[in-house]
Amino acid sequence: MPDRDPRADRARVYRRRRIVVFGALALVLALTTSGVVYTANALGAPVPAATPVVTDPEPVAAAPQQLSLPGFGSYAVGAVGFDGLLVAGDETAPVPMASIAKIVTTLVLLEAHPIAPGEGGPEITYTDEDVDIYWDMVAQNGSVAPVVPGATLTLRESLEAMLLPSGNNYAISLANWGFGSVDALVERANAWLAEHGLVNTHLADTSGLSLDNVSTAADLVRLGEIALTDPVLAEIVATPAVDIPELGALKNSNKLLGTRGVDGIKTGTTDDAANLLFSADVPVGSTSVTIVGVLLGGETHAVLNEAIAALLDSIAPGFHEVAPLEANQSLAEYATPWGDTARARTTSGASVVVWSDTPVDVEVRAEPVTLASRGTEVGAAVVRAGAQEITVPLVLDATLDDPGTWWRLANPGALDAARGAQSGNE
Repeated sequence: MPDRDPRADRARVYRRRRIVVFGALALVLALTTSGVVYTANALGAPVPAATPVVTDPEPVAAAPQQLSLPGFGSYAVGAVGFDGLLVAGDETAPVPMASIAKIVTTLVLLEAHPIAPGEGGPEITYTDEDVDIYWDMVAQNGSVAPVVPGATLTLRESLEAMLLPSGNNYAISLANWGFGSVDALVERANAWLAEHGLVNTHLADTSGLSLDNVSTAADLVRLGEIALTDPVLAEIVATPAVDIPELGALKNSNKLLGTRGVDGIKTGTTDDAANLLFSADVPVGSTSVTIVGVLLGGETHAVLNEAIAALLDSIAPGFHEVAPLEANQSLAEYATPWGDTARARTTSGASVVVWSDTPVDVEVRAEPVTLASRGTEVGAAVVRAGAQEITVPLVLDATLDDPGTWWRLANPGALDAARGAQSGNE
């Protein structure tokens, strides 16, 4: 057997050692690289979102308000800022509205000849022709206001003469002055009514004397709401009396004015019925509500006013203020897997005035949160009552901070889930 070459043995040993050393080195490098990649991925990965646990306040609703309803005629009552009618009866039946028509006449005149705040508007000189109109209205048993030939009145004074004592003669004289004729104003008035959606209301003249001046209780409530938006008209109809030097004292024909918060709007009288389009301010908590209503078909104005007074007395207590949210109220809670907690709180309280048994509901909208500082807006609480809606922001009362290195390295599954959720949302 030939002798072994010692140099060959040493070469083989060296090769084996090199394989082991470099293999071990490769394994260490592989493990080190994988660790670096894992660490980098863990530290840069998104963290899981904290899902809110929401507290929804219970809806609030009072008992239905008991009302004292008229036992006659057609009627409707609404409130400014509230949808629909609070109460109504036979409200879609067209009936003669009598001198309530003068509200339409006034609105059309002020549209064509506006009066600046604090001023009387253009001056109008009255003539013998206007005196003839006066006597013609007297002959027809229509209500009138005095007129003096040669007298000059402002438009505001003229409107006071038409509205307060319900002077039919001024409704005609003003139509002649402002539009050239009664027919021209009536044409514009009916177009105006159509433009404002009062499709069941029709004018035949400017005074309301004709029984062909018709409307419905529902339409007249809307007309009253429009009238109150005109400051000149609203101020005139709320005036109990005026003293115009050329005419003397003129008293408002609305006998309910100044009682039960009544501050308008217009009487109307036919041979067969007494009517009143009325408005009243009702105090409710820290605010007030403007009621607009109408009652048509009273036997007399005394009977009519008694029924309206009873109706108002029963309606007013039905308004109440509800505060479904308080400032700093907690409506949602957050808890992260790494132990941070926070609450979503309201930035302010909310209150709403409601009628009768209208329910007040709160919808809480809170979004999932990952990392966020104290004061971050995370949603809103939406208060709804009928057509009213109030939105109050929700903010965190504590910081949801990064979980840190050790939690990230120790929770690969949670990070993978968060990464998958983020990819799914992109």
